[in-house]
Amino acid sequence: MESKLTEDRIKPFRLVKYFTFSGITVSFLVIILLSVLNTAWVRSMQRTNSEDYAQALIENLNHQVVLQFIIPVVSIYGRIKLSDKKQLERLDNVVRSTLHSFKVEALNIYSNNNTISYSFDRDMMGRKNYGGTGFQRALIGKSTSKLIQRGNFLQILLGFPKEVRLITFAPLRGVKPFGRFTQDVLGVVEFEQDLSEAYKTIFRIQILVVLTSIVLMGALFVVLIFVVKRGEGIIQKRAMERLRLKERLSRAEKLSAIGEMAAGISHEIRNPLGIIRSSAELLKKKVIKHDPTNTIPDIIVEESGRLNQIITDFINYAKPRSPNLTPCYIDEILEKNLTFLATQIEEEGYLIKKNYQNSLPEIMADSSMLYQSFLNILINAMQAMPDGGRLQIDVSSNNQVVMIHFDDEGQGIPEDNLEKIWDPFFTTKEKGSGLGLGIVKNIIEAHGGSIQISNRPVRGARVTIELPVMMQETR
Repeated sequence: MESKLTEDRIKPFRLVKYFTFSGITVSFLVIILLSVLNTAWVRSMQRTNSEDYAQALIENLNHQVVLQFIIPVVSIYGRIKLSDKKQLERLDNVVRSTLHSFKVEALNIYSNNNTISYSFDRDMMGRKNYGGTGFQRALIGKSTSKLIQRGNFLQILLGFPKEVRLITFAPLRGVKPFGRFTQDVLGVVEFEQDLSEAYKTIFRIQILVVLTSIVLMGALFVVLIFVVKRGEGIIQKRAMERLRLKERLSRAEKLSAIGEMAAGISHEIRNPLGIIRSSAELLKKKVIKHDPTNTIPDIIVEESGRLNQIITDFINYAKPRSPNLTPCYIDEILEKNLTFLATQIEEEGYLIKKNYQNSLPEIMADSSMLYQSFLNILINAMQAMPDGGRLQIDVSSNNQVVMIHFDDEGQGIPEDNLEKIWDPFFTTKEKGSGLGLGIVKNIIEAHGGSIQISNRPVRGARVTIELPVMMQETR
């Protein structure tokens, strides 16, 4: 009942925290999206205003060119000929006085045959077929504008191009009395504006909005974390403790069931198994006299021994004995393991690298049980490297625990199997009971320690064992 109440308290708290953090995240993303949309809208409005600005200037220029240049020049000279220096200077004066103080980057006036008759850039004058589609549309009376952005991909994507220019093509029309335009197209005006600074200003405003949003949301996030952290810590601690207790209870129930079953069948299997093994050994002595090549008795003896080992592992896992704690040193136990495996290490080409911290503390432990667990880990590491390889053993300590690391250079453990390796009877070996790691875990936890197995970043697996220091004496 108490567990149920705790769970009922945890769920609403987590739900509130989830929706709160989600709300902050969604709000921030919405603000960023609105900032982007607003910036796009401001750019669009800036372009529209620039186009209207260009049209107004072109209309004013159209009036001035017709009234102050075309009509007087035709009256005086009979025709317009800009190759005449006086006519060109008169047109230049009219254009520059009209556009004085206005932001005009470049201006070209085309004749109807797509030749630039006048330009701020004198080198452009006389060029033919330069107007493109903008000229062609203006020639039939339609004004068009195009935006040109220059810069790298990132600058254009984020909205701060190195250069932004708006080019407008508009027809140059005749003027009726009282200032009305005729439908006659006398030429085409190309009007260019530099919008680079305007776009950079818009981008700076966008960055300011985003940074302000980040600061405000960050401050709100910090306050929220501070508010929920204290309550979350206590509730989370209780929840984790409850989960650990539940896991231990489930594990204890499984072990109890396995133990009862093991107690019932172990004697029933071992007695006939012993008879089978002894009978096979007697049979071997008799058969070898008549048929030395017959290996059936050897197979029976070998498989009987393997079955007996499986039963032993089964019983050790199901009914682990309590450790007999005595003072011992981890490095001494490891050296005994390596001495036992020395022949196999040499024959199969394993390289053992040891790194023991000086002045390791003496701990209270069952040295025989730790010997068994370390031996199992070392054998597993060597089996993971069937062609030989390097095995690194590191031992260090602090005031609380002794840490042992076993690093091999095998293939590692598939990610899907990492959570299953502690399950009883789970194994990837052709010959194995799947109880070895479970026995090791039981031994380490019986000493108040912990064991973890993970894959190394490069290759191979790492086994990490931590054992508590119960005595502070050092050598």
